[in-house]
Amino acid sequence: MVEIKTPEQIAKMREAGLVVAAMHRACAEAAVPGATTKDLDEVAAKVLAEHGAKPNFLGYGGFPGNICTSVNQVVVHGIPDRETVLSSGDIISIDAGAIVDGWHGDAAITVFVGEGHAPELHELSRVTEESLWAGIAAFRRGSRLVEISRAVEGYVKRQPRPASGKYGIIEDYGGHGIGSQMHMDPHLLNYVDRRRLVGRHNPKLVTGMCLAIEPMLSLGTPRTHVLEDEWTVETDDGSWSSHWEHSVALTERGPLVLTAVDGGRAKLAEYGVTAAPDPLG
Repeated sequence: MVEIKTPEQIAKMREAGLVVAAMHRACAEAAVPGATTKDLDEVAAKVLAEHGAKPNFLGYGGFPGNICTSVNQVVVHGIPDRETVLSSGDIISIDAGAIVDGWHGDAAITVFVGEGHAPELHELSRVTEESLWAGIAAFRRGSRLVEISRAVEGYVKRQPRPASGKYGIIEDYGGHGIGSQMHMDPHLLNYVDRRRLVGRHNPKLVTGMCLAIEPMLSLGTPRTHVLEDEWTVETDDGSWSSHWEHSVALTERGPLVLTAVDGGRAKLAEYGVTAAPDPLG
């Protein structure tokens, strides 16, 4: 069942979303050469404590971190540790979440560590982030879930090919409903699967729905595997990847990007979409 939120519940999710945004700002500043991924996790824990919020990743299915730290060829679910030391030229996805009064926020950013990154890595991150916003702009009342998938995939396919030959839209992971739990129905693919166009796989988008929209792209294969730690997900061919995510609520006055500081106003305007007013003012 898809959980439908009241305006008051969406306001609580907005509070959680702003905590996530604060976690990202602090972690991005701390993602410097020589830092460990555990250092970033401790920064995230401090932000959570300062806001009186709880982590939604820590302990989830036994996950040992406050955030996921996925470096280079790691797509998602990288575990923070003391052994992984960031170097100039690395890229890292920081996936962060927070709970405020039982309501969840979840978002991810890709951060460039130091200097010396190839232009195709900057383009990889740009295309991934812009495909996220294309998906958010397609989150409209009366439409269907597949239109978000179509918008993400369509944006990626319209971009010039990278030097590696293609962008891989990761197949085994995607977005999800969010609210009183971090992962809820519906599951949201980042591409169109014609086998999922009917029934519960493709619900109508209605006021009160909240989704975590999260495209993941690689510079090669869309296929992945899980390491022996049972969490870390890498690309099969070792190609580097990017991950961007926002939690978004569909309100009577349009989409509200719960984990964006401005509620998504600036980026949605580029797509001709007016973001909903911020319930927190």
